[in-house]
Order: sequence, then structure tokens, then C-alpha cells
Amino acid sequence: MHQEEILSRRTVLRGALAVGCSLLIPAALLGCDAKQGETPSTEPASPASSGSETATPGKVTQASVQYQSQPKGEQKCGVCMHFEAGSNSCKLVDGQISPDGWCSLWAKMV
Repeated sequence: MHQEEILSRRTVLRGALAVGCSLLIPAALLGCDAKQGETPSTEPASPASSGSETATPGKVTQASVQYQSQPKGEQKCGVCMHFEAGSNSCKLVDGQISPDGWCSLWAKMV
């Protein structure tokens, strides 16, 4: 029985290590595709649509956070801590954001 417990713990730890690595490696490699010595592009980003595949650096795509233009119950972008009312945008999500919209990053304004 002791041997089975050890194998079980090993299996769990290996699984945890695999999940951890799968989450950290993409983040670590984020800037690795830039050519050495090349300056970053200063071209303005094009406005993103709700189905945008790419996001402005530092922001995620609307599709990746299940953005929708309708609220989810009482949760809506207009009362989210990440919403920027002056520009109908979000600190975390790319593109134009409706005050009545919702996404999985919604957080109650404090």
C-alpha cells in the first residue's frame, strides 16, 4: 500500500508540474520572437472588433474572455473596476467596450 501511495503522489506532482510549466512557458517566451537589435514598431494598432484575433500589447482579445455586449445579470462593464467610461474601453480587454457588456474578467468596482 505504501508503494501505491508514493506512485500516486508522484503522479499528482508530475501533473502539477506539467500544468505549471504549460502556463509559464508561453509567458516566458512572449518576447522571444523579436529580432535582436530591431526597434519595436511604432505603427498605431488598428481598432479591434468584437471577434478580434489579435490584441493591443498588454490587453487580451474580447473573444478570449467571452466578451458579450449584454450584461450578465447585475454584472456589466459600466460598473466594473476595469471599465474606462470616458473612452468606452477596458484596461484589460482590447477594442471598444459597451457599458452594458460583460466578460469573464468582470470585477465589482470598489
